[in-house]
Amino acid sequence: MPKITVELVAVDHMLWSGEAESLVAETTEGEIGILPGHEPLLGQLVDNGIVVIRPAEGEPKVAAVQGGFLSVSQEKTTVLADFAVWADEVDEAKAEEDLSSDDELTQARATAGLKALRRAASVGAR
Repeated sequence: MPKITVELVAVDHMLWSGEAESLVAETTEGEIGILPGHEPLLGQLVDNGIVVIRPAEGEPKVAAVQGGFLSVSQEKTTVLADFAVWADEVDEAKAEEDLSSDDELTQARATAGLKALRRAASVGAR
């Protein structure tokens, strides 16, 4: 089966790089799935979204992301997020508490974290 080269990068660190069967990201235009051979595009990530990577080998990987861009070219697909964290690193109780924060950034990250936890459970990610 054909593969795509995927990079998931936060502003301050690389989260993942490798070969994948597919990638799904939430953009301002809606949720978009990327498969091998996808047309080139540039999309803006939502402020409280998720990214799902289905690696060529292993379990699906789900990340909470905040802002940034999705770039699809012939060579690779790059997700460059302002902030990103793996779903299994999200503290659910803290995220629930942060939903009530006065800080919009904290609320958005909490929303993204909780969405990532729900999606990880639905796709069988760790």
